[in-house]
Amino acid sequence: MKLLDDKGDIADLVKYRLDVAKQDLADARLLFEHNSLLSANNRIYYAVFHAINAVHALDGNGYKRHKDAIAKFNENYVATGIFPREYGRMIHRAENLRHNSDYDDFSIVDADITLELMNVVEKIVHEIEKYLLARI
Repeated sequence: MKLLDDKGDIADLVKYRLDVAKQDLADARLLFEHNSLLSANNRIYYAVFHAINAVHALDGNGYKRHKDAIAKFNENYVATGIFPREYGRMIHRAENLRHNSDYDDFSIVDADITLELMNVVEKIVHEIEKYLLARI
């Protein structure tokens, strides 16, 4: 694996980003259990965002803007069939829910929608983890 600098190699970066994604999911679950749905939605989105950034790290890529990271993931991994098209739709849904939760005044959150999305993102992160661990 290519060395990044004194912080480690690409495999280390992939593992770090994946660990952050899994911690985001754990945080989302705790927030959900304490009925903090707006914050749970934020962590759900960031879980999948950090997971797709782990995939980008595997290829030596990094994106500062969220829309670029998502677009490249969809282009390089969803459109090519590495991951199902449903993942692209769910990532977009998580992004929209997070945006509404973080920025819309008087945002109304449905606990069932948050739980459903959290479970879907958990599956996506798990599948991304399997994909990455087979390649590092």
